[in-house]
Amino acid sequence: MKGKKKKINVGVGFVTGRKNFKYVAKTYVNNWNESGAVDSGGYALHLFVAYDLAYKSTKVSDYKISDEEILDTVDSAHYIGDFSITTEAQYLVKNKVIDLRESKLIFGEGYAMKRNAVLYFALKNKMDYLIFLDDDEYPIATLKISDSIVWKGQEVLSTHIANLRHCDMTHGHHCGYVSPIPYLEFNEKLSEDEFKIFVEAISNDIINWDSIKAKMLNGGVTYADLDVIESKKIEVVKELNGMKFISGANLGFNLKDTDKLFPFYNPPGARGEDAFLSTCLNECTIRKIPCYTFHDGFSTYQNLLLGVLPNRLKTMNAQGSSAIGKRFLQATLGWIRYKPLLTYVTNRENYGAEIQSIKSSLSQVLPSICDFFENAKFKELLDELDFFDAHVEEHYKDFQDTKLAWIKIVNFLGDAK
Repeated sequence: MKGKKKKINVGVGFVTGRKNFKYVAKTYVNNWNESGAVDSGGYALHLFVAYDLAYKSTKVSDYKISDEEILDTVDSAHYIGDFSITTEAQYLVKNKVIDLRESKLIFGEGYAMKRNAVLYFALKNKMDYLIFLDDDEYPIATLKISDSIVWKGQEVLSTHIANLRHCDMTHGHHCGYVSPIPYLEFNEKLSEDEFKIFVEAISNDIINWDSIKAKMLNGGVTYADLDVIESKKIEVVKELNGMKFISGANLGFNLKDTDKLFPFYNPPGARGEDAFLSTCLNECTIRKIPCYTFHDGFSTYQNLLLGVLPNRLKTMNAQGSSAIGKRFLQATLGWIRYKPLLTYVTNRENYGAEIQSIKSSLSQVLPSICDFFENAKFKELLDELDFFDAHVEEHYKDFQDTKLAWIKIVNFLGDAK
């Protein structure tokens, strides 16, 4: 009699700080059930939830799932709070796997470090695959057909799983409010040329003026491409300027080849953890796969989780909305804080000239940006750029040391099997 075939263990990872997390988790579990993959019996689903209580003043109970429908579907649920992370870091230091400084680089404060915790616990619990999802992205695509919008459900988890057996990573598509840059109506306070200078100063190879302008013409909305969905087109991600671009969510990892696994990193107080991971992937095979998630970037469409499908999507107009303007400010601060290190990693030969060009551009247009958004805090972008420029070599060393510490951890987990 043949032995029972071993199930493939699939981790579903969230880094979350929002009270609607349970609705998001249930939506993806239902999405998994509807895909039919669960009927094969060949997969075991496991949740890994790294939660941040401070982000929106939440409680642990906002994340711990009691819904029987979800619990009947998943094989296990792991809740990763500060205590769990600290305990694990102390264990690794005590066993001389890494030192105290390295533990802070991998598991310290910040969004990237919580992603590392999810990746670590998935490896420790012997997952075969790990799929990262965001708590403001939903498994549905919005398409624009003539003057109407059409909604189409997306089999996110099953599409990742079907492709991960053939590659190191999978990266899905995004629609909805992908960028925090709002819709702008240019006027005497701010011209289109001035805003173009601003965007090009703070942007990277992905967030650039051409893509931003296209989104603005659609009121800030990115619509799904019907050809991608219907043709089930798969692309192999190619290297561009030293990066194989991925985003931090709708992202799958094949955990079987640990030599192709790298940690997340961002400079203190910055974002860009997906950008820095992108710089490590030149030897990895990455598939761009035909599934979309709808990014609810302004937390406006949480009712999508309850089946409410709007007939039109709102234009996120910065004029008259201080909340939208503040969100844009926070995004630009996050971008400018990681711009020096990303430039240093990908274009060190021209680093000084490029940073000086950015400073010159910001000096030119920031008065108009402050005037347009009626927020003088945009002036802080120059100070932030100066600070992260001055510390770029320190942050580069931290980035390199993070990767070295990760290798030690992965080797330790491998030896413990």
